Order: sequence, then structure tokens, then C-alpha cells
Amino acid sequence: MGDEAIAQAGIDAGMSGIYAYPGTPSTEITEYVRVSKEAKEKGVVASWCANEKTAAEAALGMSYAGKRTMTCMKHVGLNVAADVFLNASITGANGGILFVVADDPSMHSSQNEQDSRYYGKFAMIPVLEPSNQQEAYDMVHLGFELSEKYKIPVMLRITTRLAHSRSGVARKQSRKQNQFKLPENLRQFVLLPAIARKQYQGLLNNQPLFQKESEESEYNTYTPGEDKTLGIVACGLAYNYLMENYPDRKVPHPVVKICQYPLPHKHIDKLYEECEKILVLEEGYPIVEEMIKGFMDHGKPVTGRLDGAIPRAGELNPNIVGKALGFPQEKLAEIPSLVASRPPSLCKGCSHIDSFLGLNEALESYGQGRVFSDIGCYTLSALPPYESINTCVDMGASITMAKGAADAGMKPSVAVIGDSTFTHSGITGLLDAVNEKTNITVFILDNSTTGMTGGQPSSAYGKIEDICRGIGVEEEHIRVLKPLRKHHEENTRIMKEELEYDGVSVIIPRRECIQTLNKRMRQKFKEKEKAKAANKNA
Repeated sequence: MGDEAIAQAGIDAGMSGIYAYPGTPSTEITEYVRVSKEAKEKGVVASWCANEKTAAEAALGMSYAGKRTMTCMKHVGLNVAADVFLNASITGANGGILFVVADDPSMHSSQNEQDSRYYGKFAMIPVLEPSNQQEAYDMVHLGFELSEKYKIPVMLRITTRLAHSRSGVARKQSRKQNQFKLPENLRQFVLLPAIARKQYQGLLNNQPLFQKESEESEYNTYTPGEDKTLGIVACGLAYNYLMENYPDRKVPHPVVKICQYPLPHKHIDKLYEECEKILVLEEGYPIVEEMIKGFMDHGKPVTGRLDGAIPRAGELNPNIVGKALGFPQEKLAEIPSLVASRPPSLCKGCSHIDSFLGLNEALESYGQGRVFSDIGCYTLSALPPYESINTCVDMGASITMAKGAADAGMKPSVAVIGDSTFTHSGITGLLDAVNEKTNITVFILDNSTTGMTGGQPSSAYGKIEDICRGIGVEEEHIRVLKPLRKHHEENTRIMKEELEYDGVSVIIPRRECIQTLNKRMRQKFKEKEKAKAANKNA
């Protein structure tokens, strides 16, 4: 997969550490490194962190020490890491540092489909956007080289389809890891205003050099074409979709392929001068289309997502690109009526089911619309048959939104958050509620893992009660439940008690995720059978 190509490239390029918080479609990058025998032999640190901000800061610390490092996240995770990301463009780098960000057009598993290239442009750093898995692999090597050449972080931006599709990849010769080395300027990472102003000027001075790298990049190309009624700009994965419409890979129109930013103006200028009209193909927001219209508005049409030539929302595919090129589109066959839709649902045996059945019953007398939820498997409780929750906005928002609603007079006001999400972004919101003595009831659904992304370790494991006590939740209002059907009446009674309490209460329904339990039991069975076989042979 594209994710795996990036991970292997990091190992081959001499990466010493990778730091991340799991988030589809970026999760498999870190997972690959964590199970890689080669990475273990080389001593590569591969850490799941409490959130994307802590991950990015740990990576910046490794860069400070002169080592190559990578931090990975999905697009909305970059929002969490935005503070360090933007300031890192001012501190610069010592060892090479890559921010690998996986965008999710069409929102397959996300709240929005924001385009991380805007963040890269905002930070004024080089951005690499591969069009296939081989380029994803190669660009990791290039990214580390650019980072160390200019002492600057580099972004590698991919999308869901590239992250999770597969291709053969040719590896490069493995490189040794950097030796420990402190920055030559020990004040480089001290962003006091006087230092930051100087560092910022250095970033500005580097912009022409980043532009030159982009103009000369092998990943930004101009391909001539005889039919100049149309010129095509294809960015990243969109280039693949373009080529799929031409099986012989011969496009009759001039094409500019863009996989490295800043935008290569020379290629764009040439295309604009030669062609009657420009079509921009890009996955995500119309950032390139906007830029071309901004600096080349000389009367020629520039089409793409802004004018409807390409749909404004959703990910691209070869058919959308073909339609924009004027190719006739075959009518898609209708789905037979016997094929039933399969919306996502909580797993059979999921502990959250019993938690929500109890919560629904406990809230019956108060009416609907009182449950603020967070991001995790439990968000599926918004769907039938439970229909338990009323919000899902961003990581940690359940507790703070419940606080705001309580301040507005809602009683009871309930927050539902998972154990991993609690340590990601929920602790500070609970601290606010404790400080203000806000009347809210917080459910921390503890299934002992980060379940939604495949069962990665939870930073909260074994610590939730201590955290709640440590920030001031009263001991008698920290209630731990076993969410099983046989305990339903007792659990519901406890929930009702805490809903009636005038203050901050925390309810912790605790039962292992059914998926990790199954995996653990299968592994235990395998080990038992292996031991049996060994004893038999002995």
C-alpha cells in the first residue's frame, strides 16, 4: 500500500523515529514500522502518542537532536498539530523531519475533506504530493534530503486512495541513520520574538530556493501535446486518473504534472501561453486552480472544481476526469433491489451497546437531545437502533460542548467519550468543568484500546480513574461499571443517580473491545497449540 511504501522508505532513508496518533487513512504507516523486523533491528523508535500535537513535538525534538524523523496524521489531525507545525517552519530543522499528512476526500472516515496543501502553503514549506506508490516511496527520500539541505520541515501529502491502494515498489539502497548532533545555533529553536523575527526572515529568504527546487523537480513535468485547444494541469494522484483515460498513455493535449510545491510557475506559464483553455485536475480543494486564476488572469478560461467542470465535493476518479475531458460516459448499471445496503454498525458483542442501552433508559424521563458525543466507534450509536447521541464535531468536543450546554441551562448535560479520545483531547475539557463546578455527567467508555482504527494501544489504559482524581473529580462521583446485559438494572440505577447529581460526575463503563479480545484469544490458542506440539516432539 502507499502507506507501507512510505513506512519502508522511512526505514531505508535512515529514519530514527516515527511518531503518530492513529487516524485513517494514515494509520498503517506507523503500524508497518512497529511490526517491521528491519526497523526493530535498526532501533527505529515507533510510538503511538497521546495526540497528533505530542507526536509532532516528539518528532521535532528528534530533529533537534540531529536524527531523521517522521510524524504521521490524517488531515484533521493536522489541525491538532497545527501549533507545532506552523512554528516548526520558523524554528527550522536539524535532522530531517517529514510531516506525512493523509487527506480523506469524500470523507470516507472523517468529519470534513479539508486539503492539507493549504497548511503547507500557509507555513511556506515545500510540499510533496506523489501520484503513485513508487513516487510516495521516492519522495520520502527526497523529503529528508530537502529538509536537511534547507534546514526546514517538509510535508508529504497523500490521499485515501493512494494510501490504501497497492503497487509494486522498487527500493533504494538503505542509508545509515544520522549520528546524534545538536544544532549549530543553540538558539535556533528558541522562538523569543527577537529570534523568531530573524528566523522568519530566513524562511522568507528561502522561498526563491524552494521555488527553484520545484521548477527543476523531476516530479514536475511539462509534456507537449498537439491539440492545444486544451491544456491540462494534473496534481498528484489526479495525474493517474488522467492517464487511465488514455490506455496508450498518450494524451493529445499538453499536460503539466505537479507533485512538488511551490507551484512551478514556468511550466504553468508555458501551458497558459500555448493553450486556449486550462483544465485543473486536483484531489481536494481547488488550491492550484485558485492560484492560476490569481496570477494568470489574462482572459483565458481556467476550469476545474470552482466552475463545476469537476464536482466541488468528493474524491476524483477516472470517470469524473473523463467526463471533464468530454469523453462519453457509460450509464452505470442500477443496483439490484435484492442488494441491501449495509450501513456501519457497532460490532456484535461490543461493550458500547450495553452502555448506550443503559444511558437511553436512564434519560427516558428527561427527553432527547442531551448527549454530546465524540469521535470513535461509539459514534455509530447515532444510528438506529440506539439513536443515543446528538453531536460529533472534533476530538474532545463532547465534554466542552456538554459544559457549554450546561452553562446555558441544560440539565442533565451528558458527554460520551472514548478512553483514547479522553487522553487525546478530553482531559482539559474535564478540568474546565471541574474548575467551574459545571453540572455535567461524563461517560468515558473504556474498551482498553483505540478501537476505531484497528486496536492500537490507548494512552489511557489503566490510568483513567487516577487522571480524573488528579484533576479534581470527587472520588464518590467516579463510578466504574461493567457493561454487560446481566448488570443492566444496576448500571442504569447508577447512571440515574449521577444524572441527578449537581456537579461533575464521571461514569466509566469498562469492558475490553470485542475485536481485541478475539485477537488475544486467538493468539493465546495458537501459543497453546504451539506449546502442545513442542511437548509432543520432546
